[in-house]
Amino acid sequence: MKIAYISTYPPRECGIATFNQNLMTAINSNFPKRQEPSQGGFVVAVNDADTIQEYEYPKEVSYVIRQNHQKDYIRAANYVNTSDADVCILEHEFGIYGGESGIYILPLLKRLEKPLISILHTVLREPSYVQKVIIREIAEQSSKIIVMSKRAVEFLTTIYEIPLDRIQIIEHGVPDLEAIADNPVKNLAAFKNHRVLLTFGLLSRNKGLETVIKALPAIVAKHPDVMYVILGNTHPGVLKHSGEEYRDHLKSLAAQLGVSQHLAFINKFVSDAELINYLTAAEVYVTPYLNEAQITSGTLSYAIGAGAAVVSTPYWHATELLAHNRGRLFDFKDHEQLAITINDLLGNKAVLRQLKENAYEYGLHLRYPKIGAEFIRVAQESCRTHDFSAKVLKNSIVDPEILPKFSLAHVTRLTDDTGIVQHAKFGIPNLKEGYCLDDNARALIMALMAYQRNKSAEALRLLPIYLSYIHYMQTDDGNFRNFLSFSRQYLDDVGSEDSFGRTIWALGYLIGCAPNNSYQEFAIEIFRRSIQHFESLKFIRGQANTIIGICHYLKVFPTDEGMVRILINLTRPLIEAYERTSTPDWQWFEEGMTYDNAILPLALLHSCEITGDEKVKKIALTTMGFLDKLTLSNGYLSPVGNDGWYYRGGNFPIFDQQAIETMAMVLMHFEAYQTFREPEYIEKMFLSYRWFLGENTLRAPLYDHETKGCCDGLLPTGINRNQGAESTLAYLISHLTVLRAFELEYEYNKVGASMEIC
Repeated sequence: MKIAYISTYPPRECGIATFNQNLMTAINSNFPKRQEPSQGGFVVAVNDADTIQEYEYPKEVSYVIRQNHQKDYIRAANYVNTSDADVCILEHEFGIYGGESGIYILPLLKRLEKPLISILHTVLREPSYVQKVIIREIAEQSSKIIVMSKRAVEFLTTIYEIPLDRIQIIEHGVPDLEAIADNPVKNLAAFKNHRVLLTFGLLSRNKGLETVIKALPAIVAKHPDVMYVILGNTHPGVLKHSGEEYRDHLKSLAAQLGVSQHLAFINKFVSDAELINYLTAAEVYVTPYLNEAQITSGTLSYAIGAGAAVVSTPYWHATELLAHNRGRLFDFKDHEQLAITINDLLGNKAVLRQLKENAYEYGLHLRYPKIGAEFIRVAQESCRTHDFSAKVLKNSIVDPEILPKFSLAHVTRLTDDTGIVQHAKFGIPNLKEGYCLDDNARALIMALMAYQRNKSAEALRLLPIYLSYIHYMQTDDGNFRNFLSFSRQYLDDVGSEDSFGRTIWALGYLIGCAPNNSYQEFAIEIFRRSIQHFESLKFIRGQANTIIGICHYLKVFPTDEGMVRILINLTRPLIEAYERTSTPDWQWFEEGMTYDNAILPLALLHSCEITGDEKVKKIALTTMGFLDKLTLSNGYLSPVGNDGWYYRGGNFPIFDQQAIETMAMVLMHFEAYQTFREPEYIEKMFLSYRWFLGENTLRAPLYDHETKGCCDGLLPTGINRNQGAESTLAYLISHLTVLRAFELEYEYNKVGASMEIC
């Protein structure tokens, strides 16, 4: 039997990586003739970097997924499907896969044709909507779900409604090792002549190590030979963002309490053999986690397997594993109770010895070869019962393979320390034209979307530039100017209502998804200063853009009744315009279709999402259908041209087609899908997006693979080769929306998509 493992993998420092390596070794140990791990299968490793070469993997790693690259997951599925693997084992933890809560893993599993066994390392009692969806989808694609505790089974059956016969408990394995007689760890300075309290694992604040340090004064008062040893590196994610701040905090706390001489750090990532030596050299092993929501703890299992005397807070795994006198429990954050418990154990050798013996005896059935044998039985049964002909996946509505690689190169080229420049000559910034508020508002939305998708450092660097421009253009009365020269001279006193509305949209969006509190607070300040102008807007596109911004704001502040009233008041002019103008053959808001047309039904979709107004929803659906009939009837998007626009009874203008029309169509159809959950809207969204790639009137792509910008439009004579901010941002926002839609593939592919564009 050959197994494909999907997981993180050493040398990446990650608990799940170590678990997967140990599991592979455990399974292979049941086949004595296998000389190397790769003989039993291969690993599809998940990188936490944008490069495949981030780690020097051993040869059993034959494929690498970059965590935040959606296409890698699709290609990995194809790789596994065409391999000689008999079965696939997935290690699942929300944080190791890309997208919201790791949702990028779902398209891979949906395409996987091999039998699948999924090991859940985290099962949340209070999952978010997306987290619950992910676990249920994993269960649906798996022949077996493996968990490591009874509490996990309870959660899966009651909260996630997964059938009991789909779930199996296989406890966390432990190394099949015994401590050597002459333990070298006992000669280390931190251990020699000391009775050691030990904690090991990657350091991060959720480990609660400060609780042990707070208990040390009371412990060393009775047992002055005690040393608390913290073994392990700082978690790589913590190190990247916060450095050694947590370790330094623990040192400072020990100094304040006068116990620095009783605290030792061993900053290394140890092998299993070394770890057994550390565990058996310690008197007591402590896991002081801060709350109960820990369904599995590998470090706790290892301690039991080594026959350690364990003292722990009562998180879920600990309450099960330490039952029957295999350990002691103390309350969360209760350093006084911890001190009493440890002092009692250190003062009673017989009780301490009994705890260790009980733990060791239980740990014998957790040894990895036995755990490996259990997984082999599950894998054999999965292969025996798997219907290889049953899983026929329809082609996804969204094909990620045709999407160009997302790049901020041209946006970065257009952006200086003032803002994003309006125009370009071909792919070169045209500084003579200066800046405008419209583009910087769109740029702020785009940068936020890019940051949300993969925590892009490049996007995060751009955010304050665009927000600062918006702030600079706000007038004393809360309104906004629009145009600024390259020499930073104001070119108008008050901007257009369109630019006002687009800015409110951007600010509302920032309030809803700010990367930190300071951004949100700054956006709220600018937003609220402008509120006095909302109800004085006269034109429906300015009103529509403002409506969208208000709706984003209200998702954060749903009890702001004054803002709900403003939303209703701003929606009313759009409804009145439709009722005044529409007829059975002209279902629109005005006598003509001009520019940014899809923004109008898009705004109504956002409005009814907040208010629940069925009349607003009906008009949004009707006008959207009318717009689709006019622009998608040829099987590709042909938006209303700016060369004369389209008036009732007139001729439909083909050119000049603008990128912002396409962006609005993409956003409108995605919002329609989120409102109605009908796959036809995803089809129309993706069809609209492909306008950028050449599915348009001229069959000519507007996206420039060389510059990573987007051409300004389609003319009767060809493409407008200038690549300004408006068109490039329209493309990037559309691209990011399509990527977001692809994450929902598990939903719309179930329903099917057999619609005809009409």
